[in-house]
Amino acid sequence: MRPLLMLWSCLVLPGYGSVVDPKEISGFEGDTVSLQCTYGEELKEHPKYWCRKVGIFISRCAETVFAGGYGQEGRVSVHDNRRENRFTVILRNLTLKDMGKYLCGVKRLGFDKTASVSLLVFPGISQPFTQLDSTSTEDTNFVPSSSSKSRVSIPLIRILAPVLVLLALLLATGLAALGSCMFQWREKAQLASETQKKDKVHLSHLSTSLSFPWF
Repeated sequence: MRPLLMLWSCLVLPGYGSVVDPKEISGFEGDTVSLQCTYGEELKEHPKYWCRKVGIFISRCAETVFAGGYGQEGRVSVHDNRRENRFTVILRNLTLKDMGKYLCGVKRLGFDKTASVSLLVFPGISQPFTQLDSTSTEDTNFVPSSSSKSRVSIPLIRILAPVLVLLALLLATGLAALGSCMFQWREKAQLASETQKKDKVHLSHLSTSLSFPWF
């Protein structure tokens, strides 16, 4: 009787052998990201899977990728490492359509052991994929842990672009103002020159009149 009660507890009691702790991973378009899902010793021989979470009131799986050791569907691959009680999910060449909720799960009799994972994808330029060190295997619960390195550095040109545009506008404005000042100065200089010429002509006529008076 006692073994039956223990089996029933394993099947229906929430939280037994798993800790559902929502995680979040992120990357840019074209990036490759990965995460590791750790499970308990009692789930070692069960099939592992990764799927897209769909449905509002009742959650269900779509685009499921199973791993009986290793599995791959399109740009997604799942590798189960039973020695370390964890499996790795790798998502390659991310697109904006990949953004959403996913389930990291272990299939078993009754209710599957799953953990929810949120994937965020940002528009941007892809960088080379970097695989980080594996997480510790001391935890025997089924917990997704991100092993991807999201790109947080922004290209220098993106930071300097607004400054360069502002400097270009200031330079253009300064050049326009300088050109306007030069144009006004030339006009004034020409006007002064013409005035001096007229004064000289007037003085010349006046001097001639004084030299030959009419009387």
